[in-house]
This record gives sequence, structure tokens and C-alpha cells, in this order.
Amino acid sequence: MGVARGLNAQSESPGHTPFSLMGSERELTNIDPVFKVYHDCDDGVKPGQRKVKFRIPSSYVSLGKTPKRMFNIGVLNLETIFPKEERELII
Repeated sequence: MGVARGLNAQSESPGHTPFSLMGSERELTNIDPVFKVYHDCDDGVKPGQRKVKFRIPSSYVSLGKTPKRMFNIGVLNLETIFPKEERELII
């Protein structure tokens, strides 16, 4: 685990809507980007939201504001229970 460096991009997607994110960061050291998904899919009335984290491979990190490669995470069925899934109460 590295040190959290802040939010670079965020998006809300209502249901089955495709989306893309792009962020940039000015750092003197390497970054370890993480794609986090907060959702209530197949969750009932439990408090908080399910949280799933996906590490973005370093081969998708490039210098400059425009990425050289796009990481395609594909289609995710968020009813799936992912390994190391967490729950977070967002206020």
C-alpha cells in the first residue's frame, strides 16, 4: 500500500452507462493509481456502500496530461462479491 495522494478524477454512472475517466497528477515520485467503485448493487438496505478497488498497472501511467495507453477494465457485474471488498459509509 502506498500513501493516498488524492482524487484525480471522478464520475457517476446511472446503471448500465459506459463511461471513461482520465486524470493527471504532478508528482516527483511514481504514482500508484487505483480505480475505486462505490455502489449499492445487490446490497439491500445495508448502511454505507460497497467499495471495490482495482489497481491500474504501471504500464498505463505516462508522463504528461494525455495518456499514451487507455486501461480498459471491461464490463463489471457489481453484483459479484469481489475479494477484499469493503464497505464505506460516505457522509
